[in-house]
Amino acid sequence: VQLQASGGGLVQAGGSLRLSCAASGITYSLYDMGWYRQAPGKQRELVATIDSIGRTNYADSVKGRFTISRDNAKNTVYLQMNSLKPEDTAVYYCNALRRGPYTFNYWGQGTLVTVSS
Repeated sequence: VQLQASGGGLVQAGGSLRLSCAASGITYSLYDMGWYRQAPGKQRELVATIDSIGRTNYADSVKGRFTISRDNAKNTVYLQMNSLKPEDTAVYYCNALRRGPYTFNYWGQGTLVTVSS
């Protein structure tokens, strides 16, 4: 299983970035997909999730600024980040989760987002 995240970088406050995460080795359409982030010295936190039928959930801190979406034909989940703030600076991780009789939970390698003030 591989979750390959990309799209991170350095951006000024108020700017935008789009993260992508391409999955392989799983039946992608059956998985809930998510983005999490971890800032220096802090615990990993949920940013946004999208389940297998497209229902979304966002952290309060990003509501109205970030949009998660998925393309099942491309096995890819996206995170469109607008109006970025310095406090959004973190390593962003892609997650794939399937609950059932057995739980399968996979993480990508992370992509760094740095927002300068």
